[in-house]
Amino acid sequence: MTYAPRCPDAGDSAATAPCKPRRRSVPRVGRRAAHLVTGGAAAALVVVLAGCTGTADGGDPTGSTTAPPAVHDVGVQMFQWTWDAIAAECTSTLGPDGYGWVLTSPPQEHVLGEQWWTAYQPVSYKIESRLGTREQFAAMVSTCHDAGVDVYADAVVNHMTGQDAPGVGWAGSTFGHFEYPGIYSDADGDFHHCGLTPNDDIEMYDDEAQVRTCELSNLADLATETPHVRATIAAYLADLVSLGVDGFRIDAAKHIAPDDIAAFTADLPDDVTIMQEVIRASGEPIQPADYLANGKVYEFAWGGDMLSFLPAAIGKTLALGTGASYLPGDSAVTFVDNHDTERNKSTLSYRDGSDYALATVLLLATDYGTPQVYSGYAFSDRDTGPRQDGDGRVLDATCPDGAGPDATRADGDWVCQHRWPAIAGMVGWRAVAGSAAVSDTWSQGDAVALGRGALGFVVVNNGDQALSSALPTQLPDGTYCDVLAGPVGSDGSCPGAAASVADATITFTVPAHSAQAWHVAARAA
Repeated sequence: MTYAPRCPDAGDSAATAPCKPRRRSVPRVGRRAAHLVTGGAAAALVVVLAGCTGTADGGDPTGSTTAPPAVHDVGVQMFQWTWDAIAAECTSTLGPDGYGWVLTSPPQEHVLGEQWWTAYQPVSYKIESRLGTREQFAAMVSTCHDAGVDVYADAVVNHMTGQDAPGVGWAGSTFGHFEYPGIYSDADGDFHHCGLTPNDDIEMYDDEAQVRTCELSNLADLATETPHVRATIAAYLADLVSLGVDGFRIDAAKHIAPDDIAAFTADLPDDVTIMQEVIRASGEPIQPADYLANGKVYEFAWGGDMLSFLPAAIGKTLALGTGASYLPGDSAVTFVDNHDTERNKSTLSYRDGSDYALATVLLLATDYGTPQVYSGYAFSDRDTGPRQDGDGRVLDATCPDGAGPDATRADGDWVCQHRWPAIAGMVGWRAVAGSAAVSDTWSQGDAVALGRGALGFVVVNNGDQALSSALPTQLPDGTYCDVLAGPVGSDGSCPGAAASVADATITFTVPAHSAQAWHVAARAA
């Protein structure tokens, strides 16, 4: 019988769409730093800061003798992109634009079906899916590494399928709801049967035992506390690491005890990043902070609060990440939206146009958390999967010319948010300016501004009128190009507007519902 979800915790990938009402946590920068010369604003950082425009003696325009370190902590979730398409994008766009890592969709064998959530119902741990073969996956990882981009994989390890009838998976593996030959068997105690609800499904999220041992919308819940299940999951993760994977998003981590995650990740190399999906809800016994010992945790409150504040209270966005209700910044993964929240509408999404773009600018401008950009496809039915061929293989993503918030899209069109000029430009801006602390914050009406010390400054104007102003800044004197409009020309010309800095004041004009950003590696000639 086709899997039919039954109203689980809002946002869980594993639960699918219709009802959704470490230890090692620092991205690797050594490999990325070695590829600074690949292109984009980030690539220009060392060269420009070593001696370009802006100082009489031709030295570093920041006034320091050492160029600030490039920051490549921004990730992008390439939702349902094929391995071949990700490889091509790493080379053409992600590396040159300064992205530090890419999060892939689940790579394991899954149930058959056109819906997006079939990828979240494992049949086996073979690296064979409608997104590509094991060989294509390995080639993608190698290609992305060559472009200076790390690769994280979405790891679905809380459960197996949600189908009651036996079936055959994408790679030909047979399965039953609680029987996966050669992997797991109900007779061996590999699955939970909680006995706490009539159908063994989670009904109350304020009951810790239900959340951790009952089924999430009929998905066969693995007994992750048992040695065999832990060893099997550990072997799957180790196999992906052997292919070059640099980190994991642990899907539905809220439904797995923290000690279990610690156990099946314990033997991974120390530089493998762990990021855990734990959806925050007030009053529930399971909270994101419970998982901090294992690695980073997704901070769902950030995107939810951004939805509340933008556009009506944009000034409050400068305080996102502060206060006891948030995870510590060095442990949080922040995002405007992901594949779940764009469907359950708990955050902004591409449909919000300029609001979404400006929210992502703020995500990348501030210093709370490790930011993750999202890139998916357009849809009207929340179950709809990506475009596929007659055999069910996902078609390679293609980004249209002029991708941006105002583009017209049909269902299945790739939205390519990571390429939107304001978003791609801010990734490069963060690479240059992100090592400095936030400074010179300002808000008034529908506009906010902030600096990153002497390295960069950004203004977000969500008002209906252009904003012309002069604000305090630590940027050195000079004329700066707006990097959200594109790269500086080879002759030092600005592709868009310029701002001038004199006597610790930046003077600019930012059009309505837009943003501009300037940094020390984008000086006008």
